[in-house]
Amino acid sequence: MGKTVASYRIALDGELQRWRGFARALRNRDRSAFDQMTDACRNYASAGSNATRPVIFESMVISILLHQQKTLNGLKRELDEVRKQLGRP
Repeated sequence: MGKTVASYRIALDGELQRWRGFARALRNRDRSAFDQMTDACRNYASAGSNATRPVIFESMVISILLHQQKTLNGLKRELDEVRKQLGRP
C-alpha cells in the first residue's frame, strides 16, 4: 500500500509554482517581498507538514504570519532598547 497524499514539501513546491505568474507580474521591490514570504513557507515546512492540514494554503498563510510576527517582535525589542537608551518610556 503506497502513499495516497503527496508529501508536504512536494505539495508546497507545487503550490508555490502556481503562484510564479503572480510573482513575475510584480515590481522588483514587491517581488523581493513576495520571495521573502515564500521563503517563510519553506522555512516552516516541517511545522506545516506536522499540521496535516488538507488545504496547504492555510499552512502557508500561518507560516507567513508567524514570520511577520517574529519580525515585529524583534523590531519592538529594538525600539524598546533605543527608547531605554534615550531615557524615554
